[in-house]
Amino acid sequence: MSATPPERLNRFLARRGVASRRGADILIADGRVTVNGHVSSLGAVVDPSTDRVSVDGHRIPARAVSVTIVLNKPVGVVTTRSDPYQRPTVMDLIEPVPGLVPIGRLDADSRGLLVLTTDGDLAHAVSHPRHGVTKRYVATLDRAISAAQLEAITTGVELEDGPARAISARRTGSDSVVEVVMAEGRKREVRRLFAAVGLEVRDLVRIAVGPLELGDLAEGDARALRPAELSSLRAAAGMPAPARAAARRTR
Repeated sequence: MSATPPERLNRFLARRGVASRRGADILIADGRVTVNGHVSSLGAVVDPSTDRVSVDGHRIPARAVSVTIVLNKPVGVVTTRSDPYQRPTVMDLIEPVPGLVPIGRLDADSRGLLVLTTDGDLAHAVSHPRHGVTKRYVATLDRAISAAQLEAITTGVELEDGPARAISARRTGSDSVVEVVMAEGRKREVRRLFAAVGLEVRDLVRIAVGPLELGDLAEGDARALRPAELSSLRAAAGMPAPARAAARRTR
């Protein structure tokens, strides 16, 4: 029997940080992926224990060793792997790791906790709303929020791309500072949610993603997830615990 079960080729590549499943399909369609020396095709299934998979001639390890880190993103840094406008990106703040991608988005004007991983399945599970991994933010507003506005945030408002609401919202520290918990991460959704009730967000920091908290991680710094943290994040996303958690140091 094989040490590992057969799996679709695009999933094999995604789990090893080569690309997302969609990106892997593009690589396969372009003829850049070979299995045992032969150009593969879409929908192919491979046995990691016996098949030799290569992309552009480079052998892909049979064993999936994922890297997952957390970063305290500063304002002015864009959440992307590269930027056509030459703005600083989150990838400039961390040690280069092949296949490492941000999970979800955090706009350039916002700061705080960002998770990056080479595990395509984990990235999908954490970012997709149906898996229920919440994101918690602290928003500093241009003025005090009223009880009616606070209620509207959780009851729901209509945005240009559909209805939106916070799971919870509460004042913290002052009447113009609000902690909100969101179930999804549409583009600039928190800012647009407050704008819909007549308030401007002056500062927005993400302090938690599921069970992961920003804690005392310094702005601009990154660190690898501890095994217990990775297990709790996977559990929150409805995924099984990793067979083996690998730690990797980051700058």
